[in-house]
Amino acid sequence: MNIAIVVFPGTTCESDVYEAIQRISGVKADFVRHDARDLSGYDVIVLAGGASYGDAVRAGAIAKRQPVMSEIRKAAEAGKLVLGIGNGFQILQEAGLLTGTLLKNEQLKFVCKPVKLQVLNNDTVYTSLYEHGEILTIPIAHMYGNFYCSKEELKNLQENNQIIFTYASENPNGSAGNIAGITNEKGNVMGLMPHPERASDQLLGSTDGTKLFESIANNWREIHVTNA
Repeated sequence: MNIAIVVFPGTTCESDVYEAIQRISGVKADFVRHDARDLSGYDVIVLAGGASYGDAVRAGAIAKRQPVMSEIRKAAEAGKLVLGIGNGFQILQEAGLLTGTLLKNEQLKFVCKPVKLQVLNNDTVYTSLYEHGEILTIPIAHMYGNFYCSKEELKNLQENNQIIFTYASENPNGSAGNIAGITNEKGNVMGLMPHPERASDQLLGSTDGTKLFESIANNWREIHVTNA
């Protein structure tokens, strides 16, 4: 399994994601620049958190115009796995690869703290090792985390089981439907605002993010190794 971690000017979480992936899955990932024009050799593409281009204009608006996004779009259309965390989620929405948009938090303040999440759909390549309804503790760190979409889009997300994570004990940003993470209709593209890489070691206060990376690795091996 070959994993690319995309680095835009201003992103800050790529090293955390790299360490989590390498430690949990045993797979070495590569850092890929924003101007990369070929991602055909990768099976999984991760867009990490931070503030690409300083969130100028709005979060993800400039990143979506970079050359690497054409390759990410091709990968998504080919069924490869594309994961956006934090700012990565915002970029995927700006690029039209995920539904909705992320507005400023309802209280208009940056929020950084552990939150409770509920696993709403564990029948995905990202969540198969979780239990349905399982409650997780995973940190958030964002100003633009207020998920917004039309009533029709929200209904479609619900009916298609595209809502993967919801905020459990409190809604820290005002997101519609308490949404913390969603997938596209095919289920190969996922975005979430909480940072699973920051909940991947007991030293960090929680290991609840580890099963996300383990799920990715296990599902890929099942498909490409077991059935080879």
